[in-house]
Amino acid sequence: MSAMSAGGCTKQGRCWRLLVSALLWSAIGAQAGRLPRELREEKLIGWSESYKSPEGNSTISNPLRNSWVETLSWEPRVFLYHSFLTPGECEHLILKGKEKHMEKSSVVDNQTGKSIASKIRTSSGAFLKRGQDDPIQQIETKIAKFTGIPAENGEGLQILNYEASEKYEAHFDYFHDQTNQMDGGQRLATMLMYLSDVEEGGETVFPASTKKPKAMPGVSDCARRGAFVRPRKGDAVLFYSLKPNGDTDEKSLHGGCPVIRGSKWSATKWMRIRKYRSG
Repeated sequence: MSAMSAGGCTKQGRCWRLLVSALLWSAIGAQAGRLPRELREEKLIGWSESYKSPEGNSTISNPLRNSWVETLSWEPRVFLYHSFLTPGECEHLILKGKEKHMEKSSVVDNQTGKSIASKIRTSSGAFLKRGQDDPIQQIETKIAKFTGIPAENGEGLQILNYEASEKYEAHFDYFHDQTNQMDGGQRLATMLMYLSDVEEGGETVFPASTKKPKAMPGVSDCARRGAFVRPRKGDAVLFYSLKPNGDTDEKSLHGGCPVIRGSKWSATKWMRIRKYRSG
């Protein structure tokens, strides 16, 4: 073989190596085209195949098969997880909330750190224990995998019900007092999961968000103040109360718009920066 011109190989040994390499990659590419699809495609969030159970002895359906993530805002950081919960998981959480006897919701007093009644929050709610039963434990494990925040950092789920005209005015999820930070530290992030559809209203809105929504039909006036999410059964919103440097994020201000028609059920998971012992 003669030496090749500039841009090619300049030595016979190198030419042979390049030729052999090209033939190998060509063979690999041809073989890859005959591989089953599941071996050729990378598995990303929302993949619809099956996977092995932790014991490795059976194949079960992927619980996140229809899930996909949408970035709603970077200031604050807000992400929408479509189809995060299954219909069965939604119904289970509603049932567990009803079993706890829903009571009028309260808020945390900024001065004392105690829970008090307030007109800014008119929903009814119930608290569940962390890992209360197998389905709840599975949901909490799923939250931990999606967020990267250990399940032991999470508070117990809170189930909420908003009837027509009920709302939650704009507020922060992080604490202003030190008392509530003694166990687990500050709240880092919140996972808000919708357990039912709502005919009209009931959006979650971030009025201090940098990104403002475009005019859309069927959206309440309350939701037009900033980035918002329409409640849809099975969807979940993850937003951060702290900035990446650990400072509280004032842009994480958020509220639950009044329900105009229908009934709204949701479940909230607050996550701390450290292990939360009272979960």
